[in-house]
Amino acid sequence: MLNRFLFSKIDNSPLIIFRIFFGILISLECYGAILTGWIKRTLVEPQFTFNFIGFDWLQPLPGYGMYVYFFIMGTLGVMVALGYKYRFSIISFTLLWTGVYLMQKTSYNNHYYLLILISFIMCFLPAHRSHSFDLRSNRGLKSDSMFAYVKWAIVLQLLIVYTYASIAKLYGDWLDFGIIRILMLNKASYPIIGELLQEPFIHKIMGVYGILFDLLVVPALLWKPTRKIAFIASVFFHLFNSIVFQIGIFPYLSLAFTVFFFEPETIRRIFFKKKPPYLLQKIEVPSFRNTVYILGGLYFVVQLALPIRHHFIKDDVLWTEEGHRLSWRMMLRSRSGSIKFQVVDKENGEKTTINTKDYLTKKQQRRIGGYPDFIWQFAQRLKKEYAEKGKDIAVYALNSKVSVNGKPYRAFIDQTVDLASAKWNYFWHNEWILPSSTAEKVPKTF
Repeated sequence: MLNRFLFSKIDNSPLIIFRIFFGILISLECYGAILTGWIKRTLVEPQFTFNFIGFDWLQPLPGYGMYVYFFIMGTLGVMVALGYKYRFSIISFTLLWTGVYLMQKTSYNNHYYLLILISFIMCFLPAHRSHSFDLRSNRGLKSDSMFAYVKWAIVLQLLIVYTYASIAKLYGDWLDFGIIRILMLNKASYPIIGELLQEPFIHKIMGVYGILFDLLVVPALLWKPTRKIAFIASVFFHLFNSIVFQIGIFPYLSLAFTVFFFEPETIRRIFFKKKPPYLLQKIEVPSFRNTVYILGGLYFVVQLALPIRHHFIKDDVLWTEEGHRLSWRMMLRSRSGSIKFQVVDKENGEKTTINTKDYLTKKQQRRIGGYPDFIWQFAQRLKKEYAEKGKDIAVYALNSKVSVNGKPYRAFIDQTVDLASAKWNYFWHNEWILPSSTAEKVPKTF
């Protein structure tokens, strides 16, 4: 039964057109980052970036290095779309994109992480066996079919993403539409739709639609009677997100995935009319079957486990942020905070208040007060800077206050803890984050 499900041979048209769409989209993402100034704001202007903890060695290239870096990634995207040196192109892009993802988190979007996952999966798929430049040098690559597991790998990845996104929305601030109201506040200046987005009934529609869409879209696309309705709903949902939230290629990548849900013959007729149809119905169990089972099983176990890890970490993820990333917790919270860093010379007791404006860009300053990993990393940065001057220091976070989803500000960081000496706990709770249940309410004075 499992062999029939995974190793049936089917028309590979959905994979081929997805490769083309995917290559175009990642190239637009990379070239767009250059043209819109994203690279300048995020990777060039900062004195340093807040990398994922443990990847301190991943810092932006100097000078025009990051522009060249993104230009190379964009060009690799074009090569993927053309199917030119496909394996080299997709593996290289995956490594480079993963590098820039780990390099900074001030500008964080879930689709950056999704790109890593999809690129990684695409490294193993035979997406260059039709309509590719690689066939010119190796005609033996040509094939009009693929194993069914190719389709189901993509479908399962999407099912995980959407299902966890829906489940994560089942909490108070989404269900009372408060977080949606907050997210829409800075959209008021949008032409035509700005005022409409402030209406409570729109917030209710968005809240309910968001939960139901994420929960049902994959099953509805899989079931033929509801497939066209689900596709129309997807177009509306993702175009709305593109216009309102301006989240790059993510909405269009999500639409590109829908090619895996339609019948392969339908995709062939729409995009590859001259491509011969693949009509054989056969099961061909490959010699690498066990490898597919083992590696595929391990990969999806990790994908299922990561989004629920916060349940095993002390306190509420909305407060601590521990376990938030890599969990498909999309548009669930709005955070703001304030903090003062005090440096104490351990030798003479001299105290210095740090002005974060001397170190951070405006965007980094908006992050530093509300996110514990940013706070800890900045303390480590100060420790390193003073160590280079021959000074041994302690760093304290004074008057740290955070508001989540517009709620009253509360004390956030234990100001008696020397953050320069504190160790970052990668997998469990960091005790210097004050508990959400007992953190003292503080007035909104900043």
